[in-house]
Amino acid sequence: MALGTRTEEKPSRTDRQPSVIRLFWRSTVGKKTVMALSGLIMLGYLVAHMLGNLKIFFGADEFNGYAHWLRTMGEPVLHYSWALWLLRVLLLLAVVGHGVAAYQLSRRDIAARPDKYVHRRRRASYATRTMRWGGIILALFIVWHLLDLTTLTVNENAQAGRAYENVVATFSTWYGNVIYIVAMLAVGLHVRHGFWSAAQTLGMGNATRECILRTAADALALVLTAGFLSVPVAVMTGVVS
Repeated sequence: MALGTRTEEKPSRTDRQPSVIRLFWRSTVGKKTVMALSGLIMLGYLVAHMLGNLKIFFGADEFNGYAHWLRTMGEPVLHYSWALWLLRVLLLLAVVGHGVAAYQLSRRDIAARPDKYVHRRRRASYATRTMRWGGIILALFIVWHLLDLTTLTVNENAQAGRAYENVVATFSTWYGNVIYIVAMLAVGLHVRHGFWSAAQTLGMGNATRECILRTAADALALVLTAGFLSVPVAVMTGVVS
């Protein structure tokens, strides 16, 4: 190389500006937005899942037909179970994004207030203060639920392709009922606080709408909890058998 020739230095990785997506994710607003959007995706799934569960009251043929349709929806454009797997992947991304954002926001909040208060005050509702444990309960329940009614690993009387009979088998055991009931109560608390919080994050809330949003959150949580719990209660009382 000739003397005096200037070479253009390439910027190092540390000198590069982070992308807009990375900056968005790093911000508190970005993490709250991810939590809100992923929460709405999961809420939509819960509503659809509850409505599907209620088909069990129309008999085994109706419920088993619904379970079969979940695997054939999208045909012939999509192959068998492709649409169902796409929904599962979307739901998994929503769950992971929701959980990671919640954890990082929690750590950020703790770091911002390292000193514990001398006198604790009740600054939030019961649902707000139990969101963290509710999330852990639901995460553990998802694993159990998949092992119970999807892979049929822990369901001793499970039969492949017989969704109605498998649900009845699960709720014919005391532990199946206890696990499900506790999880659905956690779902109700989580939805009650999460719906209102998501609305605030996405800019839907204001002073005039606050009462409406809180009422909607309460009603939605109540309907979902009652809808999901109606199935085990129906099996326990013999309405569904």
